[in-house]
Amino acid sequence: MLSFPRDFTWDELVRLLMMYGYVELRNGKTGGSRRKFADMYRNVIVLHKPHPENTIKEYILKQVIVHLTEKGHLKYE
Repeated sequence: MLSFPRDFTWDELVRLLMMYGYVELRNGKTGGSRRKFADMYRNVIVLHKPHPENTIKEYILKQVIVHLTEKGHLKYE
């Protein structure tokens, strides 16, 4: 993820967040394209789920890296 691969998928991103203790918060019947994830400390990150393709845009990877770094999960320099 830190090398910004162009083929990083949504499913891989969700698994990565789960490794850091994040779970997806469900809102209503459909979540739309905006998805919220929270950890046990109530750190919330809101991401745009790509569609119709499943690959993550670079700006989303950057957003996740910044968030995980700020919360102490990653040491990224």
